Amino acid sequence: MPTARTNAPRGGLVFDMRPLGRQAGSARTQALTVPAPDDLRLELAAVPAGADVRLDVRFEAVTEGVLVTGSATAPLTGECARCLAPVADTVAVGFRELYLYPAGSPRGHADAAEPGEVGEDERYLDGDLLDLEQALRDAVVLALPMSPLCRQDCPGLCVECGVPLAEAGPGHGHEAAPDPRWAALKQFDNQQGRPAGAIDLQEG
Repeated sequence: MPTARTNAPRGGLVFDMRPLGRQAGSARTQALTVPAPDDLRLELAAVPAGADVRLDVRFEAVTEGVLVTGSATAPLTGECARCLAPVADTVAVGFRELYLYPAGSPRGHADAAEPGEVGEDERYLDGDLLDLEQALRDAVVLALPMSPLCRQDCPGLCVECGVPLAEAGPGHGHEAAPDPRWAALKQFDNQQGRPAGAIDLQEG
């Protein structure tokens, strides 16, 4: 099936279920590219708002509503958790959600919630419209890496100067800082006009 491109960030994730009908067992599939919703992010990784998200979805009418099975692939950007270098990757997720028919609609079940009473774990169609945004958001954010890496063996930053160790090379190092106690002694000896480190000898 050819890939379609939608333009409205939210409209691209709202699907009209009228062509599916409400006969249990009927199904249709759709492949399309939609712009990513805003705020698909964790602290160090995100899907840029408006970036192309590839969707492959299957809508199947069941007794209670519409069962959606799908997958999504989106670009990922972020910062390496060790060296803070830019990270570019992709995130791929799968999801499976049941959208219940609203109360009072044909084939809507008697115990369906009225508007404003939807349970936290339940999703409902809005008339004949199915909004996939929240399901996609939940799946993508859950799959984002909390600590992305520019490469698996990233050595991080030098604790002394902050330079990325991967760029500094194996010979990178720093002289050991002098013991502050010897620095104080050196300053005292210089004030007394004698060589640093000289030791007084006292006759017994």
